Amino acid sequence: MWQETNNQLKCSFKFKNFIDAFAFMTKVAFAAEKLNHHPNWSNVYNQVDIVLTTHDAGNTVTEKDWQLAKKIDEIYGN
Repeated sequence: MWQETNNQLKCSFKFKNFIDAFAFMTKVAFAAEKLNHHPNWSNVYNQVDIVLTTHDAGNTVTEKDWQLAKKIDEIYGN
């Protein structure tokens, strides 16, 4: 579940293993590129932590962040 704090949208995603986490990141990368909006993220083994903010809008949460968050949720659900 996405949390909006300090002008950022944050969410963590857990997977069965590293391969599944990395596959998720690959799918998100393609979606982010299509939206021309890229996440700040990290991956340790089976967990992916994502932070979204719009740099062009002064590092605040905008509709672009919510659009990407929705797409990420769709990818995670598949």
